Amino acid sequence: MPISEKLRRRMADRLQLDRVPTDINGLFAVYGAWCRHVPFDNVRKLIALRTGDTGPLPGSDATDFMEHYLAHGTGGTCWSSSNALFELVSAYGFTARRIAGSMRDLGVPGHGSVKVTVNDMDWMVDSSMLTMFPIPIRDELYVYRDPLFGVEVEPTEGSHLIWFNTPPYDDYFPCRLLMDNVTYEFYMERYEISRTLGPFNHHISIRYNRNGARTMLQGHTRHKTTEATGVVSTELTREELVTELRDAVGMSAQIVNQWVACGALEAQYEPPQHAPGPLTVKPPSTRGR
Repeated sequence: MPISEKLRRRMADRLQLDRVPTDINGLFAVYGAWCRHVPFDNVRKLIALRTGDTGPLPGSDATDFMEHYLAHGTGGTCWSSSNALFELVSAYGFTARRIAGSMRDLGVPGHGSVKVTVNDMDWMVDSSMLTMFPIPIRDELYVYRDPLFGVEVEPTEGSHLIWFNTPPYDDYFPCRLLMDNVTYEFYMERYEISRTLGPFNHHISIRYNRNGARTMLQGHTRHKTTEATGVVSTELTREELVTELRDAVGMSAQIVNQWVACGALEAQYEPPQHAPGPLTVKPPSTRGR
């Protein structure tokens, strides 16, 4: 469901957006603001799962997603955050569509994202990758090597492989685009499937960009990347992890307290239920090395 004009204005205030033209500069402005402010995270989802909430998963509705972001600083995982970003760019007058892809190129639509068409060219704005700039989707190789926000786009097999920089992996992570212009109902169907089958149901997984740094929280480990230091990985104590959520990510004390109370804090110090395996493929720019 589209968001109200009042909510769009409140989001604009929080994201520090002024008037936005419906051209490529405007798209860069909206997506860049989202990447600087809205985290990718599974905090609300963990609370819902651990408390036995049987209602729709958190953020299923874009208004619910944005109201909780404004009140508590939370984001969401790919299905909820992509839908919210789709509704935000649509509210600004852009021609957008929901798309689905497969992380690790496994052939299963397990990732939601958004394409926006500007002057007959498609651009991908991804609420999980948080690349700071829209990614051009075209029928030629695109390579942008950057210590924080590197991306490569590889046209292959009638689709595109998106390679993006995500700590703690040493090389870029692949995501194949599988389905274009899917429905909201499809998003919610895939989101509901993730209630029992998905990588974000035990340990926290949070990505956020702040003050020239790109940070990934996985369980109780923080992977923080800056141009000066590269990736620095630090294991956090319980107190440090709670402080990180409040002070660095910017979540409210209320939502962090709910997360702690449901047992999620202690779960961060348990072995992961689905430990990711090593990457066995390389992006175009590093193949053969």
